[in-house]
Amino acid sequence: MVASAGDSAALSLGLPEELILMLLNEETGYFHQVPGWALNCAVIGAVLAELSLLSRIDTDLEFLFVVDATPTGDPILDPVLRQIAAETEGRNAQYWVERLAPNAEEIIDSILDRMVGEKVLVRHDGDYWTLSPTAWRSGIFGGPADGAANQFVKTRISDFIINNIIPEPRDIIIICLVNTCDVLRFMYQLDDDATTRIRFICNMDLIGRSIAAAVTDSIVSPRLRRSALVREIPTVSLRRLLLNPHVRSGNLPALFADLAKEYGPVFQLRPPFVKRMIFLAGSETNRWAHRNGRMYLRARDYFEDFEKLYGASGVLPSLDGGDHFRLRKSLQPAYSRERLSEQLDQLYHYVRAHMANWTVGDTFTATDMSRYLVNAQLSPLFISIESQDIIGDLMKYKERALSTHIARVMPKFMLNTPGMRRRTKGVDILMDRVRRNHTPGQRAGRSRDLADDLLSLNVSDPQLVPESNLRFAFSAALIASVYLGDALSFAVYAMASQPDLYARIRAEADALFTNGDPDGEDFNPSTIDVTHRFLMECLRMHPIVPMSLRNVMNSCEVEGCFLPVGERITIAQTAAHYMDDVFPDPFKFDIDRYLPPRNEHLSPGYAPYGVGTHICLGQRWMELQLAINVLMIAHHFTLEVHPAKYREKMKYSPFPSMKPSKKVKFRITEQRRRLPV
Repeated sequence: MVASAGDSAALSLGLPEELILMLLNEETGYFHQVPGWALNCAVIGAVLAELSLLSRIDTDLEFLFVVDATPTGDPILDPVLRQIAAETEGRNAQYWVERLAPNAEEIIDSILDRMVGEKVLVRHDGDYWTLSPTAWRSGIFGGPADGAANQFVKTRISDFIINNIIPEPRDIIIICLVNTCDVLRFMYQLDDDATTRIRFICNMDLIGRSIAAAVTDSIVSPRLRRSALVREIPTVSLRRLLLNPHVRSGNLPALFADLAKEYGPVFQLRPPFVKRMIFLAGSETNRWAHRNGRMYLRARDYFEDFEKLYGASGVLPSLDGGDHFRLRKSLQPAYSRERLSEQLDQLYHYVRAHMANWTVGDTFTATDMSRYLVNAQLSPLFISIESQDIIGDLMKYKERALSTHIARVMPKFMLNTPGMRRRTKGVDILMDRVRRNHTPGQRAGRSRDLADDLLSLNVSDPQLVPESNLRFAFSAALIASVYLGDALSFAVYAMASQPDLYARIRAEADALFTNGDPDGEDFNPSTIDVTHRFLMECLRMHPIVPMSLRNVMNSCEVEGCFLPVGERITIAQTAAHYMDDVFPDPFKFDIDRYLPPRNEHLSPGYAPYGVGTHICLGQRWMELQLAINVLMIAHHFTLEVHPAKYREKMKYSPFPSMKPSKKVKFRITEQRRRLPV
C-alpha cells in the first residue's frame, strides 16, 4: 500500500492512510476530536473500501462478499480479508464494521508506525504526530516535486468540496468517511453550497455510499458500547492498606501493584474527612491513559493552585490540547539529547569541578549529594547562571508547595511559615540573575539555552508564554535537579550495593574516558550497553514520579468502571513495574529484562517517564546526562552505601516524589583517578 520513501516513484497512500492524514490535526498533534468508537468504525470502513478498490470484496447496501481471496501482501488488509473469507453466512457491511471495529486501534497504530517509517509523519514524545517536512519537500504524495504540497490529501479534497472539481472514486470514499465523523466543518470553512456539495459527493459512488452508511449506522448504534457503570469501583480496606509492608518501606509502585492485584485495575480509597481517591493501576489502564487520556482527562485542575504560587497560569504541566502541544513543540529543542550532546565539554567540566570537592572518607546524604551534583550541571546548561547558593531554598519551597497543593499531605498554612516566606526570595534572586545574564551582550557567542528559548517565546508569542509565567519556568528548570538528582541517587545506590554491576559499568566508563573525553556519538548501544540497561532497571524499580493526577473532563469508562465528570483520579502508571505478569520476579534487579527475546520494557507497563500527552519532555536529555554521571562516578570513585543495613533493602521517602530516605548515605571509599584541576 505504501512504497519506500527512498523510491524514485511518488509514495502511494491507501485509503486507511489517507483517512488518518485527513483526520490528523497538526495544531494539536492528534486526530480531530472524533469519539473513539466513531474513529474505529471509520478506519474499518477505509480498510473495507481499500479491499473493494483492490477487487478483493464487493458490497452493496445489503451484502458484503469476497470476490477474490488472494492476499494483497499488505499486513493491515490481509487479516481483515481472511476473516471475511472465513465467514460462511452472508453479512452486510455494517456487520463487518461493527465486528472489526474493536481491532481498529491496532490498525491505527500500524498505520501511524508505517507512515513514520516512510517519513510521511514525524512522531513526537507523548504520541503526537505532525506531517514530516520531507513529505512537503518531495513528491511524496504524487505529482511533480514542486507541487507536492498541493497533492496533500486535505488540499486535494478541498478542491472537490470547494472548487467543484469532479472527484475520483477513492476521493469520494474519503469524503464520505470523514463526513461520517462530523469533522469536515472543522477542517474547512463550509458555506451552504459546500455543504450541499458534500451531500452530493457522498451519493456519487455505490461503494462509498454503502460503506459510509454502514459506518454511520454503527456509530449511532449503542449496541456494542459497554453500558455505563458495569461494576462498582472496589473500595480498599483501610486496615489492609495500613498493614501492607510497602506502606512502611515507602515503595508506592509496589503498594499500588498489590492493591491492583487484590481489587482490580480501578480501585478507590476513602480516607476519613477527605474526598475519595480513585486509582488506575496496571498495563491496560496505562494503555488507556496513553491513548484516550487526551479526550477524557485534563491536568489543569489539579495544577492551578500550585502554579499560582509563582504568579503563573497556563504553564506546560497545566496545559492540555493544542496549547500544550504548541508549547511542548517549541521547547522540545531545549530539552533534547542533541542540545546536551553539543555541550558535553561543558558538562564534563561541571561534573569534575563539583566532584573535586569529594574526599575519601566523606559521607553524604544520598539525595543531597546527587541533587547538588546535578544542579552544578543543569543550572549553567539550562539558564547560564550559578545557583548552588539558592537551590536548597528553591527545592525546599517547591517540595513544601507540592506536598500542600498536589499531594495534599500537608495543610496549606505550612507554606506561610517564616522559613517558607524567606525561601520564596530565592525565586526573585533567580529571576534577577537570569535577566542579567541574558542580555544581547552577555549572550553573544554563547550556546543557546532554555532561558534563551523561553525569553524568545515570550517576545514572539506572549499569549503562550507570558512574562508572568517566567518565574515558574526558570524555577522549574532548576527544580529538574531534584528529579534528575533523585534518579541519580537511586542509580548510585544500585551500583554501590551491587559490586558485580559496579565493575561492569566501570569497565564501560574506563573504555570511554581513559583516552580522552568521548563525543556524543560515542554513547551508543554498544559502548554503554550495560550502563543503559542498568539505568532502565533503576528507573523501573525506583521511579521518581510514580503516579500522575488528572481530572475527568468527559465522563468515561475504564476497565468496566464509570468515571464521572469532575472526579480527580490518580494514574499509578508505575504499579505495573511490580506486577509479575509484566515483569517476572519484579523485586529482582535484573538488567537482562531489556534484552531480546524478553524485551519486558516494550509494553505500556514500563512507564518511568509517565503516560499520555504529559510524558516527560526531557527524557532523552535525562537518559544521556544520567548515564554520563554514573559513568564518570564509576571512572573516578568507589562509593559504598552507608549504613550497611540499607544495602539489601532500600527505604524510600515517597512524598511529594520518590527519593531515598534521608537515612541512606553514600561514603567515598576510593578515588581511582585524579580529577583535572
